[in-house]
Amino acid sequence: MVKVRPFKGVRPPQAISNKVACLPYDVMNSQEAAQMAAGKPESLLHVTRAEIDLPADVDPHSDTLYQKSLDNYNAMKANGWLVKDAKPCYYVYAQTMEGRRQCGIVGAAWAQDYVEGRIKKHELTRPDKEEDRMVLTRWLKANVEPVFFAYKAVPEIDAIVAEYTAKTPTYDFVAEDGFGHTLWVIDDDAKVARLQELFATKVDSTYVADGHHRTAAAARIGAEFASKNPNHTGDEDYNYFMAVHFPDSQLRIMDYNRVVKDLNNLSEADFIKAVEKTMVVTPMGNAPYAPQKLHEFSMYLAGTWYKLEARPGTYNDNDPIGVLDVTVLSNNVLADVLDIQDLRRSTRIDFVGGIRGLGELQRRVDSGEMKVAFGMYPVSMKQLIDIADSGNIMPPKTTWFEPKLRSGLVIKEIEK
Repeated sequence: MVKVRPFKGVRPPQAISNKVACLPYDVMNSQEAAQMAAGKPESLLHVTRAEIDLPADVDPHSDTLYQKSLDNYNAMKANGWLVKDAKPCYYVYAQTMEGRRQCGIVGAAWAQDYVEGRIKKHELTRPDKEEDRMVLTRWLKANVEPVFFAYKAVPEIDAIVAEYTAKTPTYDFVAEDGFGHTLWVIDDDAKVARLQELFATKVDSTYVADGHHRTAAAARIGAEFASKNPNHTGDEDYNYFMAVHFPDSQLRIMDYNRVVKDLNNLSEADFIKAVEKTMVVTPMGNAPYAPQKLHEFSMYLAGTWYKLEARPGTYNDNDPIGVLDVTVLSNNVLADVLDIQDLRRSTRIDFVGGIRGLGELQRRVDSGEMKVAFGMYPVSMKQLIDIADSGNIMPPKTTWFEPKLRSGLVIKEIEK
């Protein structure tokens, strides 16, 4: 079973919660971050993307930048824009997108659960991105951005969450992207104790949905602090990091689509013939077409949308990786026809999150930037959990979760 314990959250006063809250650091570049934070001195982007307050030639991994993050964080606390709760709490965080709401519990996850495999991952991480978040955490001595976890739904936890979401929230606002963000504080001692007990007795695993690098960095920070503590027990606060835990029953994964710059020296006609060896190809006209089921894809090429259906025998439904459509498309088309063998390193392919819509695929092909686009049928939560439980790793760019967690609603400092 996993440990998820309450903590003394550092968070903004209600009146400025929407100004402090921001998108996570890794969904924007520096220029976009500067635009988002313009006129918002309270924005947590001044902490998570502190380069926006420094000259453009400052090394993004220098002590100068991390010191600026720390200075900005301390200034936010001094200005009263971030205030620490008096006692350990849990928090219910609800997100609303297009009329659908998902409610998670913000709590402190135990790093040892990650080390021992009870916090399960489905993606590989890049050491450079891990290092960056680890260094920032070391400087701030705080988890300033939550990670996004899933767990197999527990009815009694659902009931406690429903009890709180029926109450007046502490924060409730709609962000500039149209998504709603609502937060309740669970500070009742009995409810806090019961939630901690429920995670410890009813939840055998949690699953990293979004935030693999921050999770890995948190585990490394815990190990680093432990190495410097001769009296380490494993229960110190540095062993815990902030995560939002959502029941799997409420989560939906969006499609994560592909666009390719060329046809590997094939003509359009020869390319379609090559694809037809493993796919049934059906023209669908000039309106965007979305795949309707597993092993069905859409393709946009030269002004026409096509439906692609994988031929039987070209995939393995008994293999948790082989059943994934990203695997089927990679094996049958990207590798065999287009000679794109490494999705992580190839400069000929790019990836488009489903939040941008199929129209973005068409736009990028019509502009001449890309030659062909592929729309994917979304991965299910069951597939994600099955892969994580089997110890396998998904291919790159498989899952896209929306809405993104807002940073700045709650921060967990590392207590001494």
